[in-house]
Amino acid sequence: MAMYLAKKGIRVDIYERRPDMRKENISAGRSINLAISKRGITALEEIGVFHKISSQIIPMYGRKIHNIDGSTRFLPYGRPDQYINSVSRSELNILLLTEAEKTGQIRFLFQHSCDGMDLESGTLFFNNEVNGDQKTLQGTPVIAADGSGSAVRESMIKSGYLSGSFDPLGHSYKELSIPPDKSGEFQLEPNALHIWPRGKFMLIALPNMDRSFTVTLFLPNIGDISFSTVRSLDDLNSLFEKNFPDVLEIMPSLKTDYFSNPTGKLGTVRCS
Repeated sequence: MAMYLAKKGIRVDIYERRPDMRKENISAGRSINLAISKRGITALEEIGVFHKISSQIIPMYGRKIHNIDGSTRFLPYGRPDQYINSVSRSELNILLLTEAEKTGQIRFLFQHSCDGMDLESGTLFFNNEVNGDQKTLQGTPVIAADGSGSAVRESMIKSGYLSGSFDPLGHSYKELSIPPDKSGEFQLEPNALHIWPRGKFMLIALPNMDRSFTVTLFLPNIGDISFSTVRSLDDLNSLFEKNFPDVLEIMPSLKTDYFSNPTGKLGTVRCS
């Protein structure tokens, strides 16, 4: 959005709670891979950056379903020329940050968290997370893209401008990985989104340019099979041996990934 505005000659200030990801590693173990379709590609083309990321995307022509008995079936997304693309979320974000700065119209202020907004005056309140300084500013318009825990949305709800709710889904996710094999090649079919559906939980895997796969485990928060019950290495091995036996042997860092990476929460935001 900022780059669309910049193309029209509008200056944009972007306040970002996190550090500059080009200088610090802030995404490891927390980001579901991005599957980008024609709509997303069109947007990247319109702001003139798609050609700089096109060599870093992998087409996925359908879903590869992995059954518990080890059998698989392929479900194409559509015609042979129709597909979605796997792209590294961090690589895409880094590109967009760099290209946005190149416009000369966009300024980033990192490590500034938004504490809320006075809707009557249009005043925003920020906290500098480096030195604790408070900052207020007014902007027209204000575009709030501050996520599921949006401080601006909460201010709008409190002021009566809208009604809204956040409903936890009862599930969370954990990022895992499948490395390349010893010869440096993919260990699964690269041109597919791999899914291991198991009722109330599942595993998915998307290909990366380095021949690895980013794997995401979705589990209920509580229950017989859940993040609350998978607490030890024995619990983890039992979960995979019983439910994902075909992938266990190609995940040598499973223990490290599971117990080191954070558990991401999932929820639904509703506004009216």
